[in-house]
Amino acid sequence: MLMPGVAQKGGLWTGLGVVELGGYWPVLAPRTIRLYTYEQIPWHLKGNPYITDGYRAFLPSRLCIKSLWVMSNDSGNIWSHLLGFCLFLGFAVYDGIFVLPSVQASLNDHIIHGLFLFCFQVCMLFSTGFHLFCAHRSERVVRRWLSIDHAGIAFGMLGCFLPAIYFGFYCHPFWHRVYLLMVLGFTGAIFVLTLHPSFHSPLGSRLPPSSPMALFVSLGLVGLVLAAHWVILSGGLEAPIVQEFLPRLAVMYIMAGLALLLFSCKFPECYFPGWLNVVGSSHQCWHLIVVLMFSWWHQAVLCFIRSFAPFGCHGPHPSDHPA
Repeated sequence: MLMPGVAQKGGLWTGLGVVELGGYWPVLAPRTIRLYTYEQIPWHLKGNPYITDGYRAFLPSRLCIKSLWVMSNDSGNIWSHLLGFCLFLGFAVYDGIFVLPSVQASLNDHIIHGLFLFCFQVCMLFSTGFHLFCAHRSERVVRRWLSIDHAGIAFGMLGCFLPAIYFGFYCHPFWHRVYLLMVLGFTGAIFVLTLHPSFHSPLGSRLPPSSPMALFVSLGLVGLVLAAHWVILSGGLEAPIVQEFLPRLAVMYIMAGLALLLFSCKFPECYFPGWLNVVGSSHQCWHLIVVLMFSWWHQAVLCFIRSFAPFGCHGPHPSDHPA
């Protein structure tokens, strides 16, 4: 017989049903939102001991959503990408109405432009969802949202690749198709892998913590190979279009590398444990740099469209070289 307040295997009987606790006892299903220290949170939420306080945990879905308005150590992560979603949605609307028509962009230009900004929006929204629901009382729900978050990163990287391949190799149809299919295949494989239940199951959690990140770094390195080939096809480093756009690509990679370095090293909180619990942690820096990086790439794509759309492959376009 189940009695109120008695721990059962896999949960706690509250009189209304068994609440899944992920093996942590005693924790009553909360009616309000409270914050916990690093020592008090479940093991699956632990990952950065330098953030010592301000954790949300053990919440039902309703309170996870309500915690959007609670100042915690995840507030910066939630709001940075929620506002980032609004930013890229605004870019998509403004560019589609004003910028692209002003340069006589083609229908395909509109489609690629819309797709890459849509990928950025998905990345922002999936990240926001994960950081909202990582405080859920069910470990299974948290792992599912972590999978969605990683799938969002794959979407964001696809958003960077799409316009680069479309415009960079537009005048070289063979490589245009090959690289587009290759990147779609790689990104799709990462997407399926990160969403597979076993990848974030207790068994999958035995993988090195860097395993998901290694997938994304590998995809980023593929981008460097494509960039090198683009430079060759465009006439080398002296070609005007290479001199104009290669620095823009380099800045994006530098920003991505900086974000990855801060995230991996847990800098700066590793030098100031407990001081950056709410503002200034490496994860928040990662989020802000990603928003800035996507915004930078958005401006680079618009510059490419402005220089490409009027001429295509048949006018005075610097990359008009035979494949």
